[in-house]
Formats: sequence, C-alpha cells, structure tokens
Amino acid sequence: MAQANFEFSDTVAGYVTEFSFDTNVFGLKTSDGRDFKIRLSPSSYAEMVHNLGDFYVDCTGQMRDMLAPGRFVYAYGVFYPDDDGALEAEHIIFVGKGENEFVFEQQDWWIKQIQQLANFYLKAQFGEDEIDWSNYCTMLDLYGHKMGNTRQETDTISRLIYGFASAYLLTGDERCLEAAEKGSDYLREHFRAVDTSENICYWYHAVEFSPNKKVGRKVLGSKMPEIPGMRGGQLKTARERKLFTSEFGDDYDALPAYEQIYALAGPTQTYRITGDTRIRKDIDLTLNLFDRHYRDHEKGGYFSHVDPITFSGRAESLGRNRSRKNWNSVGDHAPAYLINLLLATGEKAHLDMLVDTADTITDHFQDYEHSAFVQEKFHEDWSYDQQWGWQQNRGVVGHNLKIAWNLTRIHHVKPDQRYVDFSQKIAELMPKHGGDPQRGGWYDVVDRELKEGQTVHRFAFHDRKAWWQQEQGILAYLIMAGSMKKPEYLKQARESSAFYNAFFLDHDAGGVYFNVFNTGMPYLLGTERDKGSHSMSGYHSFELCYLASVYTNLMITKQPMDFHFKPKPGAFKDGILRVAPDLLPAGSIKIESVTVNGEDYRNFDAEGLTVSIPPATEPVKIKVRIAPTQGLDHFNSTVSINDKSVTMTLTGELDARAIPFFRGNLEKVIAANPDNITIDVKGLQSMVSSAARALIFAKQKLNIEDEVVIVGANEAIRTMLDQDEFSESVSFSD
Repeated sequence: MAQANFEFSDTVAGYVTEFSFDTNVFGLKTSDGRDFKIRLSPSSYAEMVHNLGDFYVDCTGQMRDMLAPGRFVYAYGVFYPDDDGALEAEHIIFVGKGENEFVFEQQDWWIKQIQQLANFYLKAQFGEDEIDWSNYCTMLDLYGHKMGNTRQETDTISRLIYGFASAYLLTGDERCLEAAEKGSDYLREHFRAVDTSENICYWYHAVEFSPNKKVGRKVLGSKMPEIPGMRGGQLKTARERKLFTSEFGDDYDALPAYEQIYALAGPTQTYRITGDTRIRKDIDLTLNLFDRHYRDHEKGGYFSHVDPITFSGRAESLGRNRSRKNWNSVGDHAPAYLINLLLATGEKAHLDMLVDTADTITDHFQDYEHSAFVQEKFHEDWSYDQQWGWQQNRGVVGHNLKIAWNLTRIHHVKPDQRYVDFSQKIAELMPKHGGDPQRGGWYDVVDRELKEGQTVHRFAFHDRKAWWQQEQGILAYLIMAGSMKKPEYLKQARESSAFYNAFFLDHDAGGVYFNVFNTGMPYLLGTERDKGSHSMSGYHSFELCYLASVYTNLMITKQPMDFHFKPKPGAFKDGILRVAPDLLPAGSIKIESVTVNGEDYRNFDAEGLTVSIPPATEPVKIKVRIAPTQGLDHFNSTVSINDKSVTMTLTGELDARAIPFFRGNLEKVIAANPDNITIDVKGLQSMVSSAARALIFAKQKLNIEDEVVIVGANEAIRTMLDQDEFSESVSFSD
C-alpha cells in the first residue's frame, strides 16, 4: 500500500526489537511479525498498566531504559505523511516492570479487580443503605448513577447476582454474599412463574414497578393468589406489571432460550456457595422447562425461541424465529450455569447434559470448508440459516472463542479428542481472522466469508472492540495454554489480557468500558457509554476476574488460591461441599488446607476436592486453599532441609512467570532459618534480574554472611548475579 498522504493517529502493540538512545527511535514487531519504527517525541510520556483501585504509575523518567528488546509495549501516536513511516509516539504503555513480566500475572491481580468491581456495583445499586433489590436499576450511566427506569430485567439482575457471588468466592466479602443471596430471593419472588401442572418454572422477561407517590419509591408485590403457570405466589404487597415475553426486536413476543438460560446464572453461582435448596428447586424446574419445551428430542439441540402460549418452538407465531436453533440456545447453557451446576453437584445428569451440548456444537457448528468462523444460526434440521436478521452470514468473534474455551473445559471432565481438535482449530484461526494483530484485542462482528480479492473480513457494523469479547479471548487462550502447554496460546493469552487491562479499566469512574475504538480509546456514545444496560451488568467482567485468576494461578504461574463458601445447614447432599473452582485437568489441583469459622479443619478429601461440612445450626464459613499438584513445566525448584542446612535446587528457566513459584520456595528457606545454604543451579539455564533480587531479599531476611554457596552456575547466571552484586556476598563452586 502506498504511504498515506494525510496524518492519522493510531496504536501499535508489539515487542521491542531495538532502541537507539541517539535517535530516540525503537523498533517494534507486532504479534504477526510486522516491523514498525517508533520515534519518541519531546512530549512522549509513559505509564505502567495499573489495576482498578491502584494509583497511576508514571514511567516517563525511565522510559528509555525500559525499552529493552523483547519487552511488550503499546505505542500510541501519529503517523505523518512527510515522515519516514515512523509512528511519532505520544503515549507508551508498559505491561510489567521486567522484560518478561506481566502485571496481570500477579497472584492477586484479578482478585483485587473483582473486589473493585463489586465495590462499584454495590455502591451504584444500593449506596450506603441496606442491600435492597427493589432499588435495583437496569440503567446506570458512566459513573454508576441510576438513570430513572422503573423496568427491571430478569437477566441483568441474574448476571449481577453472578458477579457478587463470584466476588465472594474469591474474596470472602460478606456484602457480596448478602447481595447474591438477597438477589436470588428477589428473582424468585418477583420474576419466576411456576406451573405445578407440568412441574416446570419459567422466568419473566422483566417487571415494571409503578411509583408509590406517598413514599416516593417503587412498590413491589401482588395480593393475587398463585395461578399455575403465571406467578410464584410468594409476593407481598401491590403494584407490578409483569412482562411475560421479550420486548426486544430480535425476540419480540416470544420466550427466547437465552433469557431462560441467563436467569439461572446468578442463582446457580450462589448455590455453589450456600447450597440453598430453594435455588436448587428453581434450577431443577427450569431444567425441566428446557427438556420439555426447548429441546428437540428428534434432531438434537434446543430451539432458540418458543411461543409463550403453547411453549412450542415450531409455532407459526414465532415468525422468523420459528423452528430455529442458534449458538445462544445450544452453547450458552455451559458457561452460564451448567458447568457451575456440575461443579456444585457432581451429578451424572448434569454431566450428560453438558456433554450432549458439547457434542451438538462439535457436530453442527463447524463450517471450515466455507469460512474461518463457525456457523451460528440453523433451521430445525441443522441446515444453515444465513438470512436471519442482523446476523445474515456473519460471524461473532467472541462466540468462536467461547466455543474453544468451553470445549476445553468440558474435555477436562469428559476427554474427547474432537473437542481438542475443534478448540485448536479456533485458536489457530481467530488471531488472523478475528483479532487485531497491530493494536491487540478482538473485534466484534465480521462477514464470515471473504469475497473475491479480499484478504480482510469486512466489519458488519464497526471496528470497535467490546469488553465481553475480550473476556472470551483471554479465557480461551489461558485455559488452553494451561492445558495444552503451547507457547503460542500463552502469548495470545498475555496479549489479550494486556489489551483489556490497558484500555478497558475505567480508572476515573470505576468499572469497565463497554466498547473501545480499535486503537483502545474508550467509545462513550449512546448506551455503550453506560455501565448498566440490557447488554451490560455484572457478568462478563466478574466472570473474567474469577476465571482468569483461577487459570493464571492454578495452571500458569502455579500459585495457591483461597476460595470461600458458606453452606447452609443440611444444604448439600450427604453434607459434602464440592470446591473445585472450575473444570481443570484431572489431578492438576488439590486442597492444601481448610478452615471452618477461622479454625483449622482436617475433614476433607484433598484429591477429590470435597469438604465434609461439620454439623451446625447456622451457615458455617469455610475457606479452602487450593494448590497445583505440580510445579511449572519450564522451571522447577526444590528445597531439602537437613537440620540447619538447606539445599535449594533450581532447574530450567527462571523467568518472570516462575518468580512467584520461586519466591514461595524461598519463603520455605527463610522459615527454616538455616545456618548455611547451598543453591544448586547446575540445571538452571537462565534467570531474570528479579530472581537475583529475590535472592538478595531472602539473604537479608536470613542475616547470614558467608554461608551461601552457589553450585554449578553457568556464565549467564554468574553474569546476572555479578550485575546485582549478589556474587560479592556468596561463594561459588563447580
């Protein structure tokens, strides 16, 4: 392409190849291997990616020293037509202190982020008052202020409940559990309908509450008795207008499957914590609904919509949604509630439903003869529907990534090479066809097929990037990196996480942005400006924090994690609490320790990941520490203690990813308080400078002088230790 004859601003993400202090120019190689020249200007400034709730970290003073080869950075600036093709950078963003360090791989990064998200939504919805879901507002502006709508939607409430429950699992914050439990009760009381004649329940699209002029607040409830199929019968006092069917254009006057699916998201995550039998009943009755009225028992899968009167997916009244199946009706069961339900129950029926879902996706969604993207819309007989509404023959990038993520999870509990092959196919194709290799991040909706002469998929509506699609990319590549051990997957996971943490966190108002431009700048127009809407509540951002923390710590950096539960008396079958954080590879994690109400507790199955709940008349607080069963694949550290002598053996590559694991073993050395230490590094190939600093820090804590011996250091290791002057305080031996 000829050089543009106009100036334009842009972002380039990549790995530093070289830096010239004389010219202030550095090279940057993008994820797909293209080289850019970046020039610093007199006004260039730099920062470090920082978490929600953390202070801005300025790096301008040390910016030039930090531009070391191999470091991943973002450069935002201007391309000028009269220049030599270089980007004149105004803003540099670093993602870690060291060349191979990524701040979001810190053990508590995502845990801190989920706490900040919880704080934001607790304050936005309930202020400093008692948690009362009658005050919930679907619409929140950029700053979390309510936007005066009396309509409350089932799915947005459920998704926020999911967020609070997930935050409790990671933090033990009692406010989050209170919000999740009260929210689950509120959904049941106001949004659920029970049909006792069929033993099913279903969920209203929304409820509108009329103002009570006397007290100036919403009045909830109804004095009407229970009518089978119409209301839950637990309501109290007066005015509400229930909206039975969807009022959204795509689903108008129908009951879309995805609304019933997501109605279970929050309560099911809460059930994992408490075992509330009322929630379990709601889940079971909704599963009956899916099986009897949405499931196609003849051809497989689930209908995307059913008629509100007949509950038929084939009713003429459904119009373009008649006899249709789609990604949401088939695939969304797994991440929204079904995997979490299986984690809580371990029941075969739930596993069978999950496997059936995975098989259906694998059998019908692949269409690689025609496109790099899966097929998402189908007729009843699984023939493709490429004329439906806005989707036509278009692909949603996030849905492809979501399939790879969830098939990998399901493979861990029901191994199937087809799931692995399908996931790897998606992982191979998406960076080229759905990702942005220059700036980072994942696009939204694109044409599935390339027309003659095209090499880039055309955007369906815009080239912006949505927060939820970034989540799918991060989780897909994280779990695949941890499970399949491919370096390319870890690279994609890190680049995806970097883009999200660099550009989606709103450090001014709190929460995360809905959309950003392709450059990473926030897009703040229309409903995409808001922090609460029909499309955005507390689901994807919280889910990302919960699972990114699990995958990073337990599969990538091999760090232990604490999880919090509060089961009700007699809640779980046989008094067994299942504490597996997600569907991870069999045998890869174990329970390290348990406390009950703050006291050590030993009645647990470490390998089975279950805890026997002690008899009690009140809910008990159970904190479970879960740890990986094995160390890192590329680095290992062992500690041998013999009286007052300690030998630490290091093998492999001691890089930034290995630092947390390394420091954990150094803490064991410090705790032993030895008189002498031998550090055997004969099998250690390389180490980063932060590892040398960790040794210096540990030696300071031990306060021993000449009793540290380094055995078998190669030239690179010796140079690194010389550089940090650690070698002056130890002795070396071959």
